Amino acid sequence: MPGRVCCCCAALRPRYKRLVDNIFPEDPKDGLVKADMEKLTFYAVSAPEKLDRIGAYLAERLTRDVARHRYGYVLIAMEALDQLLMACHSQSIKPFVESFLHMVAKLLESGEPKLQVLGTNSFVKFANIEEDTPSYHRRYDFFVSRFSAMCHSRDPDPEIQNEIRIAGIRGIQGVVRKAVNDELRATIWEPQHMDKIVPSLLFNMQKIEDIDSRVGPPSSPTVGVKEENPSVLAENCFRELLGRATYGNMNNAVRPVFAHLDHHKLWDPNEFAVSCFKIIMYSIQAQYSHHVIQEILGHLDVRKRDSARVRAGIIQVLLEAVAIAAKGSIGPTVLEVFNTLLKHLRISVDFELSDRRNSYESSTLSISSKESDERIVQNAIIQTIGFFGSNLPDYQRSEIMMFIMSKVPVLGATSQSLDPSNLGDLGTRRIQIMLLRSLLMVTSGYKATTISNALPAPFLDPLLSPSLMEDSELRQLVLEILHNLIDRHDNRAKLRGIRIIPDVSDLKIKRDKISRQDVSFMKKHGQQLYRHIYLGCKEEDNVQKNFELLFTSLALTTIELANEEVVIDLIRLAIALQDIAIINEDNLPMFNRCGVMALVAAYLNFLSQMIAVPAFCQHVSKVIETRSVEAAYFLPETIFKDKSNLPKSLEKDETDLFFLTNKIAESLGGSGYNVERLSVPYVPQVTDEDRLSRRKSIVDTVSLQVDILSGCGVEDKVDNTEEITFEALKKAIDNNGLEEQEKEKRRLVIEKFQKAPFEEIAAQCETKANLLHDRLAQILELTIRPPPSPSGTMTMTAGHPHYHSVPVYEMKFPDLF
Repeated sequence: MPGRVCCCCAALRPRYKRLVDNIFPEDPKDGLVKADMEKLTFYAVSAPEKLDRIGAYLAERLTRDVARHRYGYVLIAMEALDQLLMACHSQSIKPFVESFLHMVAKLLESGEPKLQVLGTNSFVKFANIEEDTPSYHRRYDFFVSRFSAMCHSRDPDPEIQNEIRIAGIRGIQGVVRKAVNDELRATIWEPQHMDKIVPSLLFNMQKIEDIDSRVGPPSSPTVGVKEENPSVLAENCFRELLGRATYGNMNNAVRPVFAHLDHHKLWDPNEFAVSCFKIIMYSIQAQYSHHVIQEILGHLDVRKRDSARVRAGIIQVLLEAVAIAAKGSIGPTVLEVFNTLLKHLRISVDFELSDRRNSYESSTLSISSKESDERIVQNAIIQTIGFFGSNLPDYQRSEIMMFIMSKVPVLGATSQSLDPSNLGDLGTRRIQIMLLRSLLMVTSGYKATTISNALPAPFLDPLLSPSLMEDSELRQLVLEILHNLIDRHDNRAKLRGIRIIPDVSDLKIKRDKISRQDVSFMKKHGQQLYRHIYLGCKEEDNVQKNFELLFTSLALTTIELANEEVVIDLIRLAIALQDIAIINEDNLPMFNRCGVMALVAAYLNFLSQMIAVPAFCQHVSKVIETRSVEAAYFLPETIFKDKSNLPKSLEKDETDLFFLTNKIAESLGGSGYNVERLSVPYVPQVTDEDRLSRRKSIVDTVSLQVDILSGCGVEDKVDNTEEITFEALKKAIDNNGLEEQEKEKRRLVIEKFQKAPFEEIAAQCETKANLLHDRLAQILELTIRPPPSPSGTMTMTAGHPHYHSVPVYEMKFPDLF
């Protein structure tokens, strides 16, 4: 019988061989002879130097039995090996382990599924043994390859296929555990191993029926589920593998994931890709999150020429990864994320426009689907930028706001923006809108301690530039971004929609006392904000949303930044807006004129209640009541709901329908306000931004209307208007005979405006703007007099209704720029 020898020969054989032979019964069905196995174990423990010989002899018998298909004796040999491994933990076990691994390899190489499973089970038991000292010469290359191949079993019998795949996954798990515990992690993390292990696990993970239930943090399924479901076991092994990854080998574990997703075309649809990276982000150590994000960005660059849906799938994966890592350590990749996404935004726009041009040339309608796919890519990029930016710390968010704003292309400007030269007007507009949408999401929820931190000059100037564009959507986005940054007490939702608010106290507005920093900000940049609101009201393509956002801008400025001086400026601005509708120098449509009138009514109603001056409130209420009876189209509740009932013309002498400067000055003056500046009409500042915009520059025709309050207070209409040239004003100022010096000074000023950098000019003008304005008003009050006769160069015009008690003069300056 196999396993037994004759008595004569047995007496001559070494003892360890006799002990090994005795553990094999005559009939393999009887199983291992336990009594003889105890003797063999005692002998191995007592004489550990014999372990290597015992292992070699067992390996010899097992190899012979495998070749002869005597699988019963193979099972007995492996059981004996397992017991010896568990009992012996000395340094002498190293040679025995080599024999053991050789026997396991023989089983895995056989084509018999039962033997493969048997060898795997033995290897897993071995992997769980903690050896006293690491074995630096031992390698597991064969086992990695073999177990990975078992994970892809295609056995025609589903049960056997499932059994082999489970064995392969458990074997990979054992290799990982053993390699890490043996301090051989440098070998197992090599790319040639990871390129086999990771795809094998992902291949089995694809069989998960309910993906959404398995994308969260690691769970602990029951043992039964692990044994029966290869996908669940593969996922747990994948989580364990990633959890053991360190700084130096993280990338080697992640890169094979991209190769697998590319090879199996799993980016579109990308449900499995998203679930994989959610598992990765939840499994790795938090401080390594930026490695994964960098790898996703790198792969996005590699696939930048692929279809739009593939790129959208990768970007969606990036969004999910960022969503998990946003609160962790992602600092090193912040700018890289945004720079890469903005680059791909430009690429997407290029593809969209090229597809559109091709569709025009070929006269086909099939391109519309490609354009739609590119829009999906662009929306995914914007969503990712916004989500990433909105979860950054405030100090990083400020930098990202500046970074995105620097990329917004402005026609005629040279900056670090995305080059619009090859995009054309349509492409430039698309880039502008998408970047501003991204910026809107980044600024959402941003709460700066001071407005100067939220709106520094290098950010404010380029942000307001698009508000001069002849595009209502661009202007809307700019205003919404301003609201995000100005609204520090979440009052915007209470102000949503433009309307006459009966009682502002019902809104329960939250506000704090304006700080010194905010006062300083308004002194430096207040005129800039007023100017863009003023110019925004003059655009012909304004719709209801534009007027609503302009109203909200005025209201938030009042809540967050208004002291007594700012209140006066805001009233001057409101009266100037009313002039836009009444005088209509820009030939605005009647809807726009009525919309501006409604905007002024809604805002002055809000402002009067906020500052709570009874006489002011009374004047505003009286005008609103009169309008509701005689001109409802001047109120927001009517004009924005019923555009059909518009007047054919606006009568300038219907003073009961207008807010009058003298009435407002009288009401505020009685409450201690300094109303002297109300006598100076608001005129927007002229900046270099006008030439960078697509609208007509107001530099060409700057008109200054000077309001001189009559000393007697009698409301007499004066219809005279005197045109004063720049030379006339110069002569009036030049009282000291310094004409030549003045000429030289003006020449230097003009030369400076022509050659000096705009930043330098703006920095100097900011500090002098208010002083220059007041000085000019004083000079005009001292020098301008009513004309002696109606002859000569005088022009007769009707006075403004709210200036009906004072003479109005118009002065036109030449273009100094």
